[in-house]
Parts: sequence; structure tokens; C-alpha cells
Amino acid sequence: MGDGPWNWCVSDLVDPDRVMGALAGALERPVHGMVPGADLLCDVYHVGGDFPTVVDVYVTPAGVAEETIASAVAVRLRAAVLLPDDTINPTRYVLAEPDGTLRAVHVDERETDDGPERRHVRPCTGDDPACAAPAGCDRSRWKPDPTPERPAAA
Repeated sequence: MGDGPWNWCVSDLVDPDRVMGALAGALERPVHGMVPGADLLCDVYHVGGDFPTVVDVYVTPAGVAEETIASAVAVRLRAAVLLPDDTINPTRYVLAEPDGTLRAVHVDERETDDGPERRHVRPCTGDDPACAAPAGCDRSRWKPDPTPERPAAA
């Protein structure tokens, strides 16, 4: 068993079977819906927002990095996948792009009756007001993107 559940969202409206197929391919093992007794459970449902497909993976596998698998799933789906980063900043995520690139971003989130809606993805530059939160973006291993106003650290 891994470190806990994974909670992702995808930038397209994707059929649950396609999501589970992409996840199974990335993990090289079977993935099941919410079937009692299965060793890797996956729940896929749809909400509003810019990332309308929510993916919850339970009983995650040990020995694999979540961001590596999310990146592989993004490539297989040809859609961006948003996953939590390593800060406790509620607006900060890691974006796995369809080409597999991983980068830090900020997202506006609103809770609805159907689930969380995420909108307005923007790069984490260190200048976003959300970066000033006590769980600062500079503390993450996913560093803010440099800008002309804020060049990368040497």
C-alpha cells in the first residue's frame, strides 16, 4: 500500500473507463472501479469548471511517485492532470501537462454540490497573492516559475 489516496482532476470531460485504462497502463496493473476486494480502486466522476473530471485513487501502490504516474496518465489521455503539491497552500497544485511536463500552478477552487470546481489555472511565479500564504511556494520542491521581475535563483 502507498502513501494514501490520490485526488486528481483532468482538463477534459473523460469517460471513466478511459481514465482507468490510462491509469492501468501507467501502473502496469489492473485498475478497478469501486469494486469491493479489488487491490486498486478508482472512482471517476464529473463536476463543472476547467478540470471537469475528478479521479480518486484508493489504496495507492507503494514505490511509485504520484506525480510520475499523473504525468504518464496526462500523456495517455492527451489532457492536463492537476494534482496536489507538497505545500498546504490550498490554491497550489502541480500540473501534469499532456506532453508530460510537470510545473507548479495556482488554481481558484470553489466547492459545489457536485464536488470541487477548479478554474483559472495560472503559473506559480512567486508573485501571485496566494504565494504569500504561510505555506509559501518557495518551500516546495516545485519551485515557482521565473519571470522577468523575479529571475530564477542561481
